[in-house]
Amino acid sequence: MVFYKSEEEISLIRESAQILGKAHGIVAENIKEGITTLHLDKLAEEFIRDSGGIPSFKGYNDFPYSLCISVNETVVHGFPSNYLIKDGDIVSIDCGVKFQEFHSDSAYTHAIGNVAEETLKLLEKTKESLFVGIERAVVGNRMGDIASSIQQHVEKEGYTVVRELVGHGIGRSLHEAPEVPNYGKRGQGLKLQAGLVLAIEPMVNLGSRNIVQENDGWTIRTRDRKPSAHFEHTVVVRKEQAEILTTWEYIEKALK
Repeated sequence: MVFYKSEEEISLIRESAQILGKAHGIVAENIKEGITTLHLDKLAEEFIRDSGGIPSFKGYNDFPYSLCISVNETVVHGFPSNYLIKDGDIVSIDCGVKFQEFHSDSAYTHAIGNVAEETLKLLEKTKESLFVGIERAVVGNRMGDIASSIQQHVEKEGYTVVRELVGHGIGRSLHEAPEVPNYGKRGQGLKLQAGLVLAIEPMVNLGSRNIVQENDGWTIRTRDRKPSAHFEHTVVVRKEQAEILTTWEYIEKALK
């Protein structure tokens, strides 16, 4: 069942998203060569809880951490660990916050130090594809319009879209209907209506689109072990222009 949100509910998601954005900023201030991914997870969880929020991911289907931290060929759902971040790594930070019963969800892939040019371009085009998709999240369009625009934007650069993993509706539950794929055909799928809140999240590979799941039951990596990028915003469908509820403002301040 698809739930459409009232303006009051959207306002609560926006408040949740502010805590989330600041948590991302804390991570961005601290992410660097020689830091463990587990340390970043602890910083984010502490900030979220101190701000009155709850980490959406921790305990979700028994996921044991507050952040999904996915390095290099890991696409999504990577476990924080004692891995020391290295020069040249790309590190995806995916985080969700529950506040006043409503969830928000966003992701950002960081480039650490001297990252290969072809990988930097993958990050740039994946980020662009997210905003191309968001542009289509308006009343009267269909889900396939979002999906196809993302797919076309990255495939014209020679990249591939992960198909087994999708974005999602979000609200009182972290994952709600409908699914938001990153591939598809224009004019197909659910017709978009005002008040629909979606987490749009392109997952794009430098090599083939094929993925494998590691033995921990969570971590997803590329089969060919080439890099993968992931960017995500929570947005609400509006009549003229989608409203982005999550923010990278605090990430961008930290990276200046």
